Amino acid sequence: MFPNISLVIQMLFLYTLAMFLNYVKIFFISMLPLVELRGAIPFSQAYHLPIIPSYIISILGNMVPVPIIYLFARRFLEWGKDKKVIGKICAFFLEKGTKAGLSLQKKAGRSLFLALALFVAIPIPGTGAWTGTLAASLLDMDFKDTTLAVTVGVLIAGIIMMLASLGAFSAIAAFFAK
Repeated sequence: MFPNISLVIQMLFLYTLAMFLNYVKIFFISMLPLVELRGAIPFSQAYHLPIIPSYIISILGNMVPVPIIYLFARRFLEWGKDKKVIGKICAFFLEKGTKAGLSLQKKAGRSLFLALALFVAIPIPGTGAWTGTLAASLLDMDFKDTTLAVTVGVLIAGIIMMLASLGAFSAIAAFFAK
């Protein structure tokens, strides 16, 4: 009549373990350059995970590399641009970051903080926390301002991706199509 309690506990443990492992995947996916939370949040929805914890974990994962990028990426890229094996890729990222930074600075003028936050907030590859942080580092933007602007941008990008993953944009388009 009643299920075996140890079987129920085992099933609950396996379910919890599977959920935890999926959240770990989301965390690491959101740390990847170019993909970031723009890929992690849709991935979480493909696995039918709750959206709010997925959003929070994606934000945390996306922000982990920011201080490392700010403090070390510029130095590494400048050091590596003349090296035989890694020179081309270092020069590419240095050029990409410099172009993004100069473009941001040119458009922003005095409101570089807002421009950086909006640049990071646009949820397309190449405009996320990695590129924004590198650009801010190359522009010698203050560490605290960089971190705060990138955080604001990542939060906004996460909301956009969360809404897109939930189908909000499709629903709005369908509503206005009538």
